[in-house]
Amino acid sequence: MVLKKKKEIQVDAFVLECQELETLQSFADAEDQNLASLLLHCVQLSDGIHQIYCIKQIVTLLKKMDRNSACSPMIKCCLDIVGVMYFSLGAKNPLKKVLASSLNGLPEHITTEAVHSFVRCLKEELKTTDLSLYRKVMDNLASCMENFSLGKASINNLFKEVLQFLQKSLVEIQEENRKLSGNSIAETRLMHDLLMAIKVSMMLLQKVQENFQGSLWKKPSSLVWQSMCGLVKSFTNFLMDGGLLPTVQTTSGLAVILFTKTMFEPVEKLPCLVSDLLLHSVNCASVPEWFVSSCGSLCTEELSDSVLLFLCHGALAMLEWKNGSMGENGEKLLLDIALVLLSLASQLKESNMAVSLSRILAIWTNSALDVLESSSQNLKCSLNGNSNTTGKLLEYVYTHWEHPLDAVRHQAKLIFKNIVRIHQATLKGSVVKSDPFLSMLTESLLSLEWHVKGKYASLGSLVECVGVENILTVDRTIPAQILDVMSDQTLAPYASDLLETMFINHKSHLISAFQKTIWINHWHDTWVSPLLLILCEGNPDQTTYVIDYYLPKLLKCSPDSLSYMIKILQASADANIGSCNTRGALGALMACLRTARAHGHLQFRDIMRDGLLSTGCVKQGLVHQHNQVRIDALGLLCETHRSTEILTMEEMQLVQFFITYNLNSQSPAVRQQICSLLKKLFCRIQESSQVLYKLEQSKTKQELIKESAKWDHFATLQQYKDFISSICDKLFEALFPGSSHPTRFSSLTILGSIAEIFSAPEGQTQAVFQLAQEIDSTRVQTLIQCFASTFEEVKVLAFELLMKLHDMLDLQDSENLHLLFQAAMDLSISTKPYDCVTASYLLNFLIHHKGLLNVCLKYQQVAHTFQIYEDMSASTMEKNTLAVIKYLLANLEREIFQAEKSLLQAAASFPMYGRVHCITGALQQLPLNNLTLMTEWRQMVAKLILMSYRLSSVVSPIVQSSSPEGLIPMDTDSETAGRLQMILHEIQPRDTNDYFTQAKILKEHHRVDFEKLTDNEPVENVCPEITGKESQTCDVTAQMVLVCCWRSMKEISLLLGMLCKLLPLQTVSESSDGLITVEQVKDIGDYFKHHLLQSRHRGAFELAYTGFVMLTEILSRCTSESLRTLPQQWLYNVLEEIKTCDPSSKLCATRRSAGIPFYIQALLASEPKKSKTSLLKITMNELISLAVPVNESPNIIPQVHSLNILRALFRDTRFGENIIPYIADGIQATILGFTSPVWAVRNSSTLLFSTLITRIFGVKRGKDENSKKNRMTGREFFSRFPALYPFLLQQLEVAARTMDSETGELKLHPSLFLLLLILGKLYPSPMDGTYSALSMAPFVPFIMRCGHSPVYRSREMAGRALVPFVMINQIPHTVQSLLAGLPECTNPCIRQNSVHGLLLQVFHLLGSYLESKHRVNSDRQQGLVDIITCIKAKVWLAKRQNPCLVTRAAYLDVLVVLSDYLGKSRRKGIELFGFWEEIGSIISDSELMTGIHYFSAVPGFTQYLQSITKLVISVLSVAADPDFSNSNSPVAEQIMNPPSMVVHLLQSDFHEVRLLMLEAVLLWWKQVNSKQATVEKRGPLSLLSDLEVTLLRMAMKEKHPECFCKVLEILHCMDLRNVLPRTEDSIKMTPKEFLNWAMNIINASDSIKIQSVALQLASKLVTHLVQSCQEFMESEMRQWVQLVTSCCGDEQQTDIRLAAAEVLRNITPLFLTNQKLILGLSRTLAMWKCVVLLLQSEELIVRDTAADVIRVAQSQSNISNKTGDEAGMEIKK
Repeated sequence: MVLKKKKEIQVDAFVLECQELETLQSFADAEDQNLASLLLHCVQLSDGIHQIYCIKQIVTLLKKMDRNSACSPMIKCCLDIVGVMYFSLGAKNPLKKVLASSLNGLPEHITTEAVHSFVRCLKEELKTTDLSLYRKVMDNLASCMENFSLGKASINNLFKEVLQFLQKSLVEIQEENRKLSGNSIAETRLMHDLLMAIKVSMMLLQKVQENFQGSLWKKPSSLVWQSMCGLVKSFTNFLMDGGLLPTVQTTSGLAVILFTKTMFEPVEKLPCLVSDLLLHSVNCASVPEWFVSSCGSLCTEELSDSVLLFLCHGALAMLEWKNGSMGENGEKLLLDIALVLLSLASQLKESNMAVSLSRILAIWTNSALDVLESSSQNLKCSLNGNSNTTGKLLEYVYTHWEHPLDAVRHQAKLIFKNIVRIHQATLKGSVVKSDPFLSMLTESLLSLEWHVKGKYASLGSLVECVGVENILTVDRTIPAQILDVMSDQTLAPYASDLLETMFINHKSHLISAFQKTIWINHWHDTWVSPLLLILCEGNPDQTTYVIDYYLPKLLKCSPDSLSYMIKILQASADANIGSCNTRGALGALMACLRTARAHGHLQFRDIMRDGLLSTGCVKQGLVHQHNQVRIDALGLLCETHRSTEILTMEEMQLVQFFITYNLNSQSPAVRQQICSLLKKLFCRIQESSQVLYKLEQSKTKQELIKESAKWDHFATLQQYKDFISSICDKLFEALFPGSSHPTRFSSLTILGSIAEIFSAPEGQTQAVFQLAQEIDSTRVQTLIQCFASTFEEVKVLAFELLMKLHDMLDLQDSENLHLLFQAAMDLSISTKPYDCVTASYLLNFLIHHKGLLNVCLKYQQVAHTFQIYEDMSASTMEKNTLAVIKYLLANLEREIFQAEKSLLQAAASFPMYGRVHCITGALQQLPLNNLTLMTEWRQMVAKLILMSYRLSSVVSPIVQSSSPEGLIPMDTDSETAGRLQMILHEIQPRDTNDYFTQAKILKEHHRVDFEKLTDNEPVENVCPEITGKESQTCDVTAQMVLVCCWRSMKEISLLLGMLCKLLPLQTVSESSDGLITVEQVKDIGDYFKHHLLQSRHRGAFELAYTGFVMLTEILSRCTSESLRTLPQQWLYNVLEEIKTCDPSSKLCATRRSAGIPFYIQALLASEPKKSKTSLLKITMNELISLAVPVNESPNIIPQVHSLNILRALFRDTRFGENIIPYIADGIQATILGFTSPVWAVRNSSTLLFSTLITRIFGVKRGKDENSKKNRMTGREFFSRFPALYPFLLQQLEVAARTMDSETGELKLHPSLFLLLLILGKLYPSPMDGTYSALSMAPFVPFIMRCGHSPVYRSREMAGRALVPFVMINQIPHTVQSLLAGLPECTNPCIRQNSVHGLLLQVFHLLGSYLESKHRVNSDRQQGLVDIITCIKAKVWLAKRQNPCLVTRAAYLDVLVVLSDYLGKSRRKGIELFGFWEEIGSIISDSELMTGIHYFSAVPGFTQYLQSITKLVISVLSVAADPDFSNSNSPVAEQIMNPPSMVVHLLQSDFHEVRLLMLEAVLLWWKQVNSKQATVEKRGPLSLLSDLEVTLLRMAMKEKHPECFCKVLEILHCMDLRNVLPRTEDSIKMTPKEFLNWAMNIINASDSIKIQSVALQLASKLVTHLVQSCQEFMESEMRQWVQLVTSCCGDEQQTDIRLAAAEVLRNITPLFLTNQKLILGLSRTLAMWKCVVLLLQSEELIVRDTAADVIRVAQSQSNISNKTGDEAGMEIKK
């Protein structure tokens, strides 16, 4: 490994004042041998490092002094100066620490004098009255007490003075803080000073305890006592002051408890006092007077939640909890603290408070563990697992283990771990593994869904406690379940950590129980075998995350398992090489070897030598279809445990092979990984080459004689050089004109890595390779041509590479520079936006070359602009940049002048945004804080700002118009020029705040005379038909004008923002170091304000926002008071304007308030992150009040604005968790806004609601609406947002009142949809306890009532929303009560809406109950039986007695859920006989069996058909199960002939029935073909007997396209040996005619899906008929080949081409690789041509499938070769 150059440490030197220097000189001797001379020499040094060495010498000399010398004036003088030195140095200066550590070892007689000197110096320090120097004094005090005996002794001598100084400083800092209110920077500095003062006060008590011995200091007249009382009073004030930073408050809480602990007597009553403070039950008469006078506010006032929290923290951190020193009072205090903290958990919602609370709760659990070591039995009972306190702690964990804040989640994990440890500590030697509480915890955690992140860490804690065997006893498939979860990247780290805990614990258990040969096999079966299965067959994401997170941990735990894995994978690597979707054994082997090598378990030489992998296999992996296999194969070559490992020749050749085929990868992620791995390889080459060079240099003479060793090193270095050179050749060859973007990106990135890694740094004389040596003019031209790419990342890479090489480039040829400069100028006015980006990069490249200045001067002389002379004292880059910007600005000013006359001509011929973009780009790479030509730059900046305003005035009327998108008519005839001006006049911004109250009508008097508008300008200037330079007419469209205008606005905004951000500010007019003045910054701010608040075009105000953010970030950190307060002033002004909503206001009320939300976002985001975010709080409170108006106001504009702004703020991630406390208010605003009669309010409320749902539940990442990934439990939701509990309950009650009216009238409450949507996002959890005050029960009756809504969608949502509010164990009872509420058939008036709503609720509750992971127990079984009994009682609703088909269908859906569950769980029993009997009667009596007399127009008819069909299919699946059919099951008795039932449904007249049945048949066939149905368990095979005839007849007669397609799919899945013999009897066709019929479908059908399936069926028929050799099929073969060929054409749809690719893959062994050439040579070649054509398809899936043809062919070749080799060996034998 090459040693890295150590970072140099900077040490500031100490400088002595003149007077002290003179004193020291007077004691110095002439020979510089005494102490004074040495000290004098030390203080005169300018280097702090040298001073450190001198200090050590001085202290050594001091230690040698005898007692007589110690009293000499010279020694006293020197010690005084050492003291001055110590107190003058900064707290972080290493010199100070060295001085302290050196002085600690002084002899006693010197120490006494040193203490006197230090006391004198410290006394002077304590006399400081300057507030700005207080921090330095406090730093010195802290340093003195930090492992420094002299300092501690000095403070001990001046203890009273130190206390008085601290008391004075606290008071003065607090007073100064009040004066500086509003100055956030100064306030923050004072806060930190205050924090330091409190910390020093606490250190004083903790580290200087000699002053507190005895009782003299406790007298009221004692100065120490008075000072301490004063300090306690200050701490109390700070603790109660909510305006201070939370860190100051929490430290004050620590200080209050610490000082109280020190001062309070009797000590044993201290816990009672603290407990009374927390519970607000202090009796002032029973506490000392000093405490009342100092901490009176804590005793008498109502303490805020934060104060209680900080006091709890102080008690836990400052009191002695170990060894039971506080007795029973301490135990009571511990329980009281827990009570207070847990009560605060539901009240503190600000992010910093939530984090503090979680951390303090974790501290509490640690304190509880300490107390339990020697506690009473009562405390153990109060803290065991079944106690109320532990229950509430667990509920806190369950509520917060998925909290948005990482810190809270982490603390929740620690709390759970400590809860388990606390429970263990309370046990009396009982067996932990059989403990009921731990068993309950285990069962509860295992019953949770795996998407709950908190489950993993908690299970890990339990594994450490009870052992993994107890977990695996419950379910042996848990390892496989966790591995399945790892397809989700968000869960993979949690899952891998849990797996690691489990397999390490399992290994320890097995080692202690068995011998190695036994335990290792068992361990492999549990942990390694599931891993190998996933690596070979898992989906791409899952395998990637398993390899990244799980495999390294497994190998680290058991390195010996690697050989086991390799042995298994090698056996199947040849046959199972994988595909585009799976890695196969080859890919799994690559992954294992790569991981093993990267972690040091293997070396590449060992891999190749031991035959673990052949070169052919590596090459196969390097060009594998699966992207990740290629990456793993490359990683095997590039990643090593040692970065200096020498590359072998074989590795170099394989890397070259890889680069040849993989530069054009289409996946950006794959390209990034390739470049990253190759960069690692190059780093390895560089570092190993340096090792080789050093080995050569360090050889002895004897070693040099050994030429072989010498030759090996030089040969390796030469191989390195040749290898990298060949890589560069390949990469430059890949950059040919027209090469693809992926190829260019990969090539340029790799070249950039080579240029970066193989550069020759200072001090390194030998470099193995220099990229500059490979660069010639042709390659430079190639890189410059990359600027023309339409992808900016390619331009960036090419530019960066040229910059790394520009010192070696020779572009001084003026002709080349002239041509390139001219090209850049031409591109800068192109109408194609990406051309101006090209121009910018080209100019930035040219700016670095000296000859550019002459080129610019030539152009500027022609343009008559002022010049820049070559002899100016500035860098080439600065002069060139200034010249280029001047030239661009001169051209731009002329173009703006033309645009003022004709914007149309500018848009068509010279859009100005390109020039501005080039100016911005040139300025960005210039070091603007280190310029020489200051005068010229000031002039330039002023001109640029004025130019920006001028250009903005030209284009702003377009982007600020009411309809900027369609400004210019599309007609190009010259007659429209007159109307154009009229339109321009009409669309000027007039949509002020009367938008919603007055209609806009285009009146006749708005027409203005054309001549007056144009001021007699020629018509040609405004005509949309523009004549270009070559007299060619170009049409100006509305889009061209708009693009020109909004891009110009974008570039102006970016330029102005960049000027403010990068340029040094000129605060004083005479200042010579600034480039931009305060007034200019204010003007730029006003400009942004104007455009953000008035622009209508989103592109314009979004980009103005980008520039404005740059400005506000600078303003918030500015030292100028007038600038720093600007954001606050602007914010208050705009909020006031929104609030008052003056009719004359120009704020845009349409377009989602246009730029107003952006404007406020930028102002709020500029607030310092570590401040109190007061502006955010003020703004949110103001906006919430506007969004939820107390009184009905006729003017709703403020409400619309506030809703739109709130939406933007909630979406902005920069505000982080500071915005979370306002979510509940935002939800209330949206729900109330939905009730508004004004559409604009409802629209804005909907948008805000959508944003809040995303903010609460996370970004939706899947299509499943009911997925639990974007949901949370009800208790977690209401614990996080408790204010929503009463609000949603009240709103739901109001909405429920409108349901189920007696008149049957339709009443739909506006908020019902939103309420049910939120409630439907919640889900039940087995962890929901009974400790929370937020009971879910009150919601249940209202949600049930909402199920009576006459609106179908509302009933559905109510059914789904009910689920999370019913506990799992309460579901059976709730379902029974719902079923009991269903009417009897004899009821005279049945309200079907109510019936339907009840059935939907039963359906969703039952589904949730049966899907839950609760273990089977007797209560559950009995609950299921009771539900079935209730269902049978209302079964008339599923029969013809019920006239409503919708409710019949809903009842049938409930039966389907039950039937499916009973089938999967294989429940049998006499109690179920009646259930199956009822289902049998429902099916037999249904219209499906007896005939249907309804028309399809009858409401619910289709739904009923589908439901009854699903029920039949479910029962058929159950009946087909051998466990049922082979027993006396009631199912078998009810369904006597399942196959005939299948045929009956397939012959139904209704396509809905046929389609469902066909889908079921197709699923059964796939199960049979996938060998899921074994011979012993025939499963669905029994349902599929004798279906061939039915399906063939359906194929001939079926008219419905979807059904027909399914029939073809089924025929394709079936065994043709059973199908073809039936064709003649059933459909009167021979097999050949059946083939022709299938091929004719492809031509006759218009459905792509049918054509695809028909092609696959026809191809399977051809293959079967050829293999069976039944008859000659020349014409059929020719037609089939033509069909396959036509389906591969570029004009075909993707599905057709994909089907053709699958066909080609399937026929490869028979037709494409068969040596007999069954198709003949020409047709075989035609098929191979199709393969080549499909390999070039644009669709990735088609290319991957076509590549499978090559894989199959290669596999066939391998098998043939292997067979041939085996045959040859047999012959030899």
